[in-house]
Amino acid sequence: MSSDIPHDRVPLAERMRPRSFAEMVGQEHLLAPGAPFRKQLEAGQVRSVILWGPPGSGKTTLAFLMAASLACRFITLSAVFSGVKDIRAAAKTAKETWESEKRKTLLFVDEIHRFSKSQQDAFLPYVEDGTFILIGATTENPSFEIIPPLRSRAKVVVLKPLRPEHIKSLLKGALSDEERGMARFRPRVDDDVLTRISEVCDGDARIALNLLESLVMATPPDDTGNRVIDPATAAELIRRESLLYDKTGEEHYNLISALHKSLRGSDPDAAIYWLARMLASGEDPLYVARRMIRFATEDIGNADPMALLIANQAMESYRFLGSPEGELALAQAAIYLACAPKSNAVYKAYGQVLREIRDTGALPVPFHLRNAPTRLMKALGYGKEYLYPHDDPDRIVNQTYLPDGIKNRQFYRPGDAGYEEKIKKRLERWKVLKAAKKKK
Repeated sequence: MSSDIPHDRVPLAERMRPRSFAEMVGQEHLLAPGAPFRKQLEAGQVRSVILWGPPGSGKTTLAFLMAASLACRFITLSAVFSGVKDIRAAAKTAKETWESEKRKTLLFVDEIHRFSKSQQDAFLPYVEDGTFILIGATTENPSFEIIPPLRSRAKVVVLKPLRPEHIKSLLKGALSDEERGMARFRPRVDDDVLTRISEVCDGDARIALNLLESLVMATPPDDTGNRVIDPATAAELIRRESLLYDKTGEEHYNLISALHKSLRGSDPDAAIYWLARMLASGEDPLYVARRMIRFATEDIGNADPMALLIANQAMESYRFLGSPEGELALAQAAIYLACAPKSNAVYKAYGQVLREIRDTGALPVPFHLRNAPTRLMKALGYGKEYLYPHDDPDRIVNQTYLPDGIKNRQFYRPGDAGYEEKIKKRLERWKVLKAAKKKK
C-alpha cells in the first residue's frame, strides 16, 4: 500500500490485505501447516512460480508474503504497463541488490499472460541463472498463455476460488477491525446480508470487501452513531452486482463449454441454465447464437435438419428484437437443440474429407465431370460420358463422382437417429439401384 495515499482513499480490499500466512483464508492445499508448498516456503526452497487462479483468490497477497518469508527484495511489474525494458531494469536492480546486500530479489509480475510471447522470452535468461525469483500471476490457463520454455522453468501453482465461508470470515474481520477495517464507522450488518455477499461474489474476496465497503459508506449514521444496514437496500445493491465473468478469459471458455456439453448431452434444463448464466453475466448474445449454430451442424447435423434453421432464426430474432425480448428466442433454440436427435456424421465426414485432401493433394477432376463450353475442351474429352440423372426413371445413374484415386471412399455415414435414419435408407436403396444398373 502506498504511504502517500490517505488511508480513507485506499479501498477496503487493499487495506485488509493479509499481513501473514495466518491471516490468509482459503488455499489450504497450499498453506495449511504441513502442506508441501508451505514446507518449501518455510525451508526457503522456492523456485520461480506461476500463480494461476481466479480474480480475488489471493495471488498478489501470496506473492507479497512469499517475499517477506524469504526476506527477498520485492519488485513489482504489471504486464499492462511494462515491457522488455522494464524486465531488464528489474534484472539490473536484482543483480545490484545481490552484489551489495547478498539478498535475492523476487519479481512479481501481475497479469503475466498479457506479455506477448517475445516479451515472455525476456524472462528466460534471468530465471535460468537465478538473477531473480519470478512470481507471475495470471487468471488465464498457463497452458495456452505462457510460453513452454517459461513454464518449464517455473512451477505452476493453482489457487482455488474462495469458498463462501472464507469470504464471510473476511467480511466479519473487516467489520471488527478498528485500524484497517470498518469498525470505526460502527456498522450493523445482519448475518444474512454477509451470507448473501459471500454467495454472490463467486469466490472473489476483492468484490466482496468492496461491496461491503459500499454498503457501509452509503448508509448514514443514525442518532446513536451506528450505521444500520437496511437488508432491503443491501439486497438491491447486491442484485446489481454482476456475476463473475470474463468474456475473454478462462471462465468464458468454461461456460461456453458447459453450454455445448449440456446441449450435446440432451439436457434442456442445464442448457438453458448455462445460456442464462452467460447472458446475465454480460456475454454477447450473438456470440452465443453463433455457437448454437455451430452446435446444430456439429452435433445434430442431418438427424434434424430443422435444428440449423431454428438456430439461425434465433440469431436473426435477437438481431431484430435485442435484449431482453430477443433472449427468449435464444432460450427456445437452446431447448430445441438439447431435445433434438444427435448425430456427428456431418462433422466427422467433413473432418475425414479434410484429412483426405491433406494426404492426397489436389486430385484432378474426372473428365466426365468437367464443363465443356468450348470445342477445344470437348475435343479434349471434357464432359465425355457424363450421365444426366434426370434422363433416368429413378433419377439414379451408375456414375462415379469422386476423383479416380479415391473413387471408392465413403466419407458420410449417416446414423440411425432422427431424419438421418431416412437418409441412410435412401442411400442404401440408391446403392442397390446403382449396382443393378452397373450389371446392365
